[in-house]
Amino acid sequence: MTAVLFDFSGTLFRVESTESWLRGALAEAGLVLPEAELAEAARALEAMGALPGGVDPSWLPEDVASVWGVRDKSAELHRAAYTGLSRQVALPDDRLHDMLYDRHMAPAAWLPYPDAPEVLRALRERDVRVGVVSNIGWDLRPVFREHGLDPYVDTYVLSYEHGIQKPDPRLFAAACEALDADPREVVMVGDNRRADGGAAALGCAVHFVDHLPAAERPDALRPVLDLVGAGARADGSGARAEK
Repeated sequence: MTAVLFDFSGTLFRVESTESWLRGALAEAGLVLPEAELAEAARALEAMGALPGGVDPSWLPEDVASVWGVRDKSAELHRAAYTGLSRQVALPDDRLHDMLYDRHMAPAAWLPYPDAPEVLRALRERDVRVGVVSNIGWDLRPVFREHGLDPYVDTYVLSYEHGIQKPDPRLFAAACEALDADPREVVMVGDNRRADGGAAALGCAVHFVDHLPAAERPDALRPVLDLVGAGARADGSGARAEK
């Protein structure tokens, strides 16, 4: 294998908890909620799936349903989708909905999985090229820079910059082209079987990890090093590994 593609959220990084997210926005706004009200608002926001990178919505309001399936194609659609979800929850100041959205883009809102630095560093030492392929509506590069992982990434292919979402093979093809890599010599690592599994259409190997809190998933990325070491099969196609 000559290159590895990684998903972002739920694969290399995990977003903060919904309660922490809300607390941060309230502090920025200079607002204080009684603990019981804060906890209830956090539960409601989580049920709505209002935190990008968090859990999926339990239901979609009509005005959000129309953009949900294409939300990662542009920054505008992404913001509209997630602020539309948060606005289903009563908060003490209407400004909080946009403040919450802005907060989730801050590097401090994200934590690398424990083994992410080790695995990315090992791939660089082995001269294996690395790309990040993400369905997202904002620039995640500052997150990697803040956490010291940007030096290990050779290219970022973000859906909103291309107007294409995974599982569309064209997004993976753009990453392979940027890395000058034959897709049959590439492993795609992600947490979403439908979205990330789209890389298989190009002949990439695919390895799945579970989207868990960082503390609950200390070493799920390490098997990627074994996959890279094993290389491609004799016929040139990658082995599919599922977790």
